[in-house]
Amino acid sequence: MKKIIILVCLCMAFLSANAQQKKIWNESPEEKKERLAWWTNDRFGLFIHWGPYSLAARHEWVKKREQMDDKSYQKYVDHFNPDLYQPREWAKLAKTAGMKYAVLTSKHHDGFAMFDTKFSDYKITNTPYGKDALKEWVEAFREEGLKIGFYYSLLDWHHPEYTIDVKHPQSPENKEDYERLNRCRDMSVYREFLKNQVTELLTNYGKIDLLFLDFSFPEEEFGKGCEDWGSVELIQLVRKLQPGIIVNDRMDLSDYWGGWDFATPEQHKVDKWPTYKGEKIPWETCQTFSGSWGYYRDELTWKDNKQLLVLLIESVSKGGNLLLNVGPTGRGTIDYRAENALLKIGDWMKYNARSIYGCTQAPDSFETPENTLLTYNPTTNRLYVHLLDYPLRNITLKGMKGKVNYLQFLHDASEIKISTSKGFIAIDQGSTEDNDLRLSLPVNKPPLEIPVIELFLN
Repeated sequence: MKKIIILVCLCMAFLSANAQQKKIWNESPEEKKERLAWWTNDRFGLFIHWGPYSLAARHEWVKKREQMDDKSYQKYVDHFNPDLYQPREWAKLAKTAGMKYAVLTSKHHDGFAMFDTKFSDYKITNTPYGKDALKEWVEAFREEGLKIGFYYSLLDWHHPEYTIDVKHPQSPENKEDYERLNRCRDMSVYREFLKNQVTELLTNYGKIDLLFLDFSFPEEEFGKGCEDWGSVELIQLVRKLQPGIIVNDRMDLSDYWGGWDFATPEQHKVDKWPTYKGEKIPWETCQTFSGSWGYYRDELTWKDNKQLLVLLIESVSKGGNLLLNVGPTGRGTIDYRAENALLKIGDWMKYNARSIYGCTQAPDSFETPENTLLTYNPTTNRLYVHLLDYPLRNITLKGMKGKVNYLQFLHDASEIKISTSKGFIAIDQGSTEDNDLRLSLPVNKPPLEIPVIELFLN
């Protein structure tokens, strides 16, 4: 019996210790919600992928895609001189588009630092440009009142101790060759380097609002996951240095409370609000204008204005954010196609931002009319109907009788009347025969890509 009791105690101790390991810090769900409040309110951010790969102008993964070695890639570093770089213009453009925060690549997979790191010579201050572009960017975006975020790649195709994996430009065709290629490489040295650079980013640039660490791939043969990055220790360091920061979910720490703050479906529109273990979670989709994150001169699959607006509205309608990416050129300018797209989004946001900021998924009690998307502001108790295809004369809101105090177009605050149109008879009041509201709309579509109806609810 004594042996059984001892065994039970050991099992309980193991389970208790294991449970302890699954909790990185002691923040409560309520505290987490408060910490993320600005982000869930703002909904719309700018992603910026920028580095020496912009000179290649054919995708930020060009080094991997074309299996370049360091010597072949070096020409882009040697000639990186963004002489037209004006981060204040970037910040003003983002603000005009209605964006509230921005995330810049401090280091991408090529290992090149866009900041003045002390732990590597592979950095922008050693290029013809010679200045800390990240520092300039932070100052400019803060001046415009935007929140600041850093992207930092966990991968590093330049560091000599980073072990070659399936994503590496020098990944071999035969799996037997991995051991030979990695014989003289030591990931523990790289893990220390990784922590040192993250420490610089979170101590040298003031308050950082968001950190986007990218990415883990443990499911792949010769992949990398949390043990390779030292993810637990890394996130503990991040939380210590910047307790208020928001961190994404790509360190392979899904089972750790405090190991991540929000999910990041990439280039993907979700079918419904994402969940984890049955619970709705904070999420943000990161999306490109075209098929590339970095500047791609000859890429032609650009989304049009309506597609981009639907991306934003639909993300909010399912409780999420949109992080929309630009890839600046090698001279430091925003691609004219991206600039034009952002200005068009800004034209719409100028009049309709109220249906985005502070909004989320509408309660299930509201039925979505055909060819529309709904967003809802729980603070103001207003429902927003986004008309993706403008209806002819009227639209019916199912089950809404008695729930609406007032209706208007959002862009100009012009009243929308409730009517019951039957045959040749039109009565300017709600239907007395059912629970639906029939709205009388003007024949001519308002001069916006997607008009929005604002409902003041009872």
